[in-house]
Amino acid sequence: MRTKTGIVSSAKMNKTIVVRVDSHRTHPKYHKSFSVNSKFYAHDELKSAKEGDTVVIQECRPLSRLKRWVLIEVNGKSIELSIPPVL
Repeated sequence: MRTKTGIVSSAKMNKTIVVRVDSHRTHPKYHKSFSVNSKFYAHDELKSAKEGDTVVIQECRPLSRLKRWVLIEVNGKSIELSIPPVL
């Protein structure tokens, strides 16, 4: 099974997260490197991942029209900044 590591960009759906996976590629002719972002929908049964978390997802059977990945683990938690309201 294939696994990918990415950052949760959305956790607003019920038991579903959107994971952004960043990768670098090199142009075949000009040999310039550039970044490519891919978006994957993953199943999160326990709703444990929040936006900004670093997660590991694994390929699985199709769960819905877009979901073909399942959450394996949450590696890094995002840091929430609490900003006091200005009076």
